[in-house]
Amino acid sequence: MESAPSTPDEAARLQLLSIVIPARDEAGAIAATVEHLHLELTLNHVPHEIVVVDDGSSDQTWAILQELSVHNAALRPVKNEGLHGFGRAVIKGIDSAAGDALIIMMADESDDCRDVVRYWNLLNEGWDCAFGSRFIQGGGVIDYPWLKLRINRLANLFIRILFRVPLNDTTNAFKGYRKSTLDGCRPFLSPHFNLTVELPLKAIVRGYSWTVVPITWRNRRRGTAKLKIKEMGSRYFFICAYIWLEKYFSRGDFRRPLGQPASPHPGKARK
Repeated sequence: MESAPSTPDEAARLQLLSIVIPARDEAGAIAATVEHLHLELTLNHVPHEIVVVDDGSSDQTWAILQELSVHNAALRPVKNEGLHGFGRAVIKGIDSAAGDALIIMMADESDDCRDVVRYWNLLNEGWDCAFGSRFIQGGGVIDYPWLKLRINRLANLFIRILFRVPLNDTTNAFKGYRKSTLDGCRPFLSPHFNLTVELPLKAIVRGYSWTVVPITWRNRRRGTAKLKIKEMGSRYFFICAYIWLEKYFSRGDFRRPLGQPASPHPGKARK
């Protein structure tokens, strides 16, 4: 078994988990997502808040969130009143969150609530980041469209080679971070889905500790996917190029501050 990056005495116990969920036109799924997540975290005694960011929905998403919040004190609906986009909504949620740990999760129930608890436990072991992979032993996908799956695997292979890291599911948004780690990844540059690669790559390049666990993913059963592959190719490439230049030419200007614990075995998968 691998060692945690610090002992329990060295890594302050986390007090509150914030789950940030961007939502646009998710009236068919958002209630089930919030309710199932809240139940799972409550049963596992995880202190939490659920920050759902309505990103300009034209359906009943906001009204449903308002109604749910009346009976669920952990739910904090937030409106993104500015320019819209997946990345902008996530950043709005990060800036609005009160927790000292954050997990970014999708609104369509594609991510497994049980994996949220696993991320929380890993962050409490002292890791700066907890990344999931659907493509290691113990992980899996259900009903993944074949074309998107092949594009996903090629994109992740490109990232692995470019950055020389073993993480094979960088593009998946569902990841956990300590708040101090996200603060160390600023400024955020990606307004759209390319934020999903900006955050983990910056954390890795800037020297924060990370570990990987197998997770499961199920294709949405309601609503329509918001990611448009044709629109995102150049955006993913831009942010990868930017962080690659930072990795090799920034002279460590953005590295994790001295004194913070680092992982002795970064990136090893846990069973």
